[in-house]
Amino acid sequence: MAYSIPWSCPACAEQMAVTELTCPHCATKVQGVFAAPGPFRWTTEQWQFVEVFLRCRGNIREVERELNLSYPTVRARLDQVIQAMGYASGKASAQFTPEAGLDVSPAGVLDALGSGELTFEEALRRLKEDRLSR
Repeated sequence: MAYSIPWSCPACAEQMAVTELTCPHCATKVQGVFAAPGPFRWTTEQWQFVEVFLRCRGNIREVERELNLSYPTVRARLDQVIQAMGYASGKASAQFTPEAGLDVSPAGVLDALGSGELTFEEALRRLKEDRLSR
């Protein structure tokens, strides 16, 4: 029976290090200190969040409902997962574009403003751009 890898120390809760890999076919062993890939650095809570996020197909509003959390809390948890993978996160890296699959219509901009995806200033700028492009 295979057990799940304990990624945090049961004594002090620090991240565990991978120090041995074994081939299940020929039993060759490689020893050393190996860096764990991003997802293996997630906490149990982060794994649970990602499972819900994927089950909801990335729809933050559905994640809010399922976890009974506010939009800012869901975004904060998503940012924590992104940071745990070694990537930058936050408003500076977020983009509100048609290429990202987001609704850039006036109604979409207002929805994004209401859910906190856009600041008031960004929403106003988008609405002005839309009006000028007509």
